[in-house]
Amino acid sequence: MDSLTDVLDGRWASLRRDIRAQVADEKFRDPVGLGVEEHRAQVLEQLHELAATGRPRLGFPEASGGNGDIGGSIISFELLGLGDLSLMVKAGVQWGLFGGAVELLGTREHHERYLRAIMDLELPGCFAMTESGHGSDVQHLRTTATYDPATREFVVSTPDVAARKDYIGNAARDGRLAVVFAQLVTAGERRGVHAFLVPIRDESGAPMPGVRIEDCGPKAGLNGVDNGRLRFDEVRIPRTALLNRYGDVAEDGTYASPIESDGRRFFTMLGTLVRGRVSVAGSAGSATKRALTIAVRYGERRRQFHRPGERDEVVVLDYLAHQRKLLPALATTYALHFAQEELVATLDELQSGTGEVDEVRQRELESRAAGLKAVTTWHATSTIQAAREACGGAGYLAENILPGLKADTDVFTTFEGDNTVLMQLVAKGLLTSYKDHFEDLSPLATARFVAEQFMGAVIERTAARKVVERIIDAGPGRDDDDALFDRAWQCKLFEDREEHVLDGVARRLRQATPENAFDLFNASQDHVLRAGRVHVDRLVLEAFVAAVDRCEDGETKDLLNRLCDLYALANIEADRAWFLEHGRLTSARSKAVVAAVNELCAELRPHARKLVDAFAVPEQFLAAPIIAD
Repeated sequence: MDSLTDVLDGRWASLRRDIRAQVADEKFRDPVGLGVEEHRAQVLEQLHELAATGRPRLGFPEASGGNGDIGGSIISFELLGLGDLSLMVKAGVQWGLFGGAVELLGTREHHERYLRAIMDLELPGCFAMTESGHGSDVQHLRTTATYDPATREFVVSTPDVAARKDYIGNAARDGRLAVVFAQLVTAGERRGVHAFLVPIRDESGAPMPGVRIEDCGPKAGLNGVDNGRLRFDEVRIPRTALLNRYGDVAEDGTYASPIESDGRRFFTMLGTLVRGRVSVAGSAGSATKRALTIAVRYGERRRQFHRPGERDEVVVLDYLAHQRKLLPALATTYALHFAQEELVATLDELQSGTGEVDEVRQRELESRAAGLKAVTTWHATSTIQAAREACGGAGYLAENILPGLKADTDVFTTFEGDNTVLMQLVAKGLLTSYKDHFEDLSPLATARFVAEQFMGAVIERTAARKVVERIIDAGPGRDDDDALFDRAWQCKLFEDREEHVLDGVARRLRQATPENAFDLFNASQDHVLRAGRVHVDRLVLEAFVAAVDRCEDGETKDLLNRLCDLYALANIEADRAWFLEHGRLTSARSKAVVAAVNELCAELRPHARKLVDAFAVPEQFLAAPIIAD
């Protein structure tokens, strides 16, 4: 195998090879030309094929018949993103969201009763959190589950149309059991959002009494996923249907929880479900790799216009404008890949342990997962569009794959957390590891917390960070024309930008009072979002730097080193206005950055095909006529 692919495959190389070989089978063909119902049927058939391999067991606990390989399970979802993204999403709903909620929010009784059937796809299910009127604001969902001590049941109700569960994968056609998030009410008191197991269909496929199911209908993409809407008309479920790891109700209606605070309990529950965001980021990265592979291959064969005195037309990838469309995006894709790999390893370490959870590292993981999900899915959207444009009119034909990728990935920016909201969460929670918990997300509490924490910022000591610190410590601190390619200079510039932005946010939010807190935070949102973004940019650069550092093959290391330069300098170029406004770049140095990006594009142009081939996308998923031999 190519050494570049070896570097990309990393710790789970063997699993990656196995899954690529598996999905290259004709059974996992693309859905080009299929109608909605045909597509849904094909995806369900493919889902059963996946279940038969036993691979969905990867992330589940060994005690329930799983393999206990959480990182491997994330990798498997990531690689499904190389093919039909409807299959990836439906698999994610069944085994990631539905099965993950039963595992992580339930207790032994739920595990013993449901997990094997979920893993084997004998029990198709769905994850019913989002409501028509409440998406990101999960804490204020309006579906209720009211305990009736006389019958020892919960009564699940949808008070109005705004409280219906919306966009729920597996609900419109195939799901039989739903994990429903609702406000738990017992003894006349609300105890916050909890998760309940609610049957929505019987074994014949008919809706259960009191459950109303609607089909969301055709979407812009992902039409192999049967998204639906659910409403509950006083549906009764047994007391044991409450997933009670973090909160339970006794037969007499008494509520008990190992976590006293309702707010802290809520965020702890949501934190356990972080795997979904990590999986979405990885799948978006896979789709981006597929699009870039098609666009680069096409760019190497498509010819336009003549050089004076030459007979053959010029290959379009030899034009600087074309290189600028694709090569900085390719560098960023590599950077995000290494950041994702680091995130998956951290998640695997934290959630595979049997001891007490390290809450500081868990908060850091949640923040990083939110930020990378946002940045990776935004990058997918922009890069797939650039790849489509780079293929001209041919790229608009469905047979050439790119339109389907564009449609299917578009929603990634708003599911598993709206990206704008996630980036605010990154900024708000950047340093929650240095404060035990904050339970109240009121504007004043948020403003004061963020201000206090930003001013005492301590950069977390990840393995990648230690590599960067060593490079910075050994750096010459140069300021000459060659400094642009000095890794220490690049890392310090990213670090300095983050510290400056965070300091500015803190100064603004310190002015918060009970009277002006909401308006002040609202007026600072652009600043808050920038703080989250530059924080993630630093983390991504550090992950890339660490990947280059551990590369052992000299030729591969040199190539990755130049690609890392392109990622860093293209990022600086895109934010030149900030660097100029804040005196971090002179006008001459700013112009030099642009020239350096051009220079790197020309230098990397001969390696473009090698760089995309290293993604090892199965040829079945590159069967676009525009690149056919």
